[in-house]
Amino acid sequence: MDKRKALVLLTVVVAAAIMSGIILAAYSADNGEANTTGIPEWVNEGMMMPGACGGPHGGMGGRGGFGFIEVSDGFKENVLSIANADADVQALLTDGYNITQVRPIIKSMVEADGTVVTKATSAIVMLEKDTTSRATALVDLEEAKVTEIVILTRTVIDKS
Repeated sequence: MDKRKALVLLTVVVAAAIMSGIILAAYSADNGEANTTGIPEWVNEGMMMPGACGGPHGGMGGRGGFGFIEVSDGFKENVLSIANADADVQALLTDGYNITQVRPIIKSMVEADGTVVTKATSAIVMLEKDTTSRATALVDLEEAKVTEIVILTRTVIDKS
């Protein structure tokens, strides 16, 4: 492989790594502040639920990840009661994390007779600590348990 091909390949790999970092930062930085990243809002909101409502592959075409769907207080309370019963979520709350959002994951099923049934089968609980740490807890509503927790921490060393 000549030097030119190696340089092009290295450039593509570096560009992919940078884009992955930007998307990951957008995925974890949805904290209600203004979007200063230049990344479209659907990336921040819709990436959590591709194919749900309003995401990059979703229906309804509404703004943001939920389209025109409103989440009731009862739904939020149900999700939060399941999340708060989990020992790992409790450890995050004790460590200083705060719950910032509850996002439904909606599943639509077409029955044999053509009837469409839409149901929130799970939800994502967004947690935040300071401006550097975020976590998501995936709550399975049908089994009433937390099935996954992802913790993202960003460290910035300012050398200016």
